[in-house]
Amino acid sequence: MTTPAPRPPKQEQLPASDQILEIAPGVLRTQLPISIPGLGHVNMYVLEDERGVAVVDPGLPDKNSYAMVKRRLQQVGVPLKNVHTVIVTHSHPDHFGGAYWLRADTGCDIVTHERFRVFWDPSEPDDVDLDDPLAVDGAQARTPVRRPWDPTPWGGPSMDVPWRRRARMAVARRIPRMLHLPRPTVRLRDAQTFRFARREWVAVHTPGHTSNHMCVALDVGRVLFTGDHVMGWSTTVVSPPDGNMADYVASLRKVIERNDAALYPTHGNPVTDPQPFLQAYLDHRLEREAAILHVLSSSAASDIDGIVALLYADVRKELHKAAGRSVLAHLVKLVDEGRVRVVNGDVARRKSRYAAA
Repeated sequence: MTTPAPRPPKQEQLPASDQILEIAPGVLRTQLPISIPGLGHVNMYVLEDERGVAVVDPGLPDKNSYAMVKRRLQQVGVPLKNVHTVIVTHSHPDHFGGAYWLRADTGCDIVTHERFRVFWDPSEPDDVDLDDPLAVDGAQARTPVRRPWDPTPWGGPSMDVPWRRRARMAVARRIPRMLHLPRPTVRLRDAQTFRFARREWVAVHTPGHTSNHMCVALDVGRVLFTGDHVMGWSTTVVSPPDGNMADYVASLRKVIERNDAALYPTHGNPVTDPQPFLQAYLDHRLEREAAILHVLSSSAASDIDGIVALLYADVRKELHKAAGRSVLAHLVKLVDEGRVRVVNGDVARRKSRYAAA
């Protein structure tokens, strides 16, 4: 039997390049190395103006990554003191990492969506309930925080987190200074405008990947920085409880309606023909949803692991953990819509089984 040829790596899986690209007037794309499975680098965008620069998504929260942030700025020819703004698209560490260090060194603003929070920061509220991420009677609904290495709610495998990182995160939950977590100085609402790089920009709330995900739009020229909402190649993981598939699908439609001319993701190459690309993203989610319904209707499988084994048979086993989270997100949406029912347990618990309604 012939061994299939290995797939070529996707662009975001490649190691960080030293190349600085001007992808639009005054907009530079730089790459920072990261150590996350399936990703070799993160795009940090540098936006130049008369005051200096703003940066978008400055990598991981560690000294090595921050050293590379400073190196990239040096390559661009910008003194560190000239960084006046950091824009963070959402609360995952490969996006907010350098924000703490940049503010400590320069006093720059940290701009996020108004709901920005990080789950291991004890000064922030715990992860919210699957069904209601908003305030309840003036207080936010709370559920216990699930650490990345804990078993998944449905009993699937947890993330492989090295023990040194686990220990550091456990200690840092008691001493949050160790993780160098950013404190936003500017929190934006959906459609709120703010000014930098000589232009008016608009916050576009795009929940789904996280509840606090924010794209940043320049309406003159129709440019959208998309963080992880839309990436340059891979599909986006939507993982409850903070990830919400119904929100994600609605946010995709929202971005399609914007009809931007170019998308600048934090992972992958710029997208210069967004409409067919975005439609393919939306179609993929709807097709996956239909496939889950078909599996349940035919009784081919009734739990998350069984659904993953059938629908992701051609995907590498190490990616089945992320696939399980995505299937769960689809099931939560389908249960909420009345198209799937939970046979036993509830929608996101160990050994839960599902059937078409």
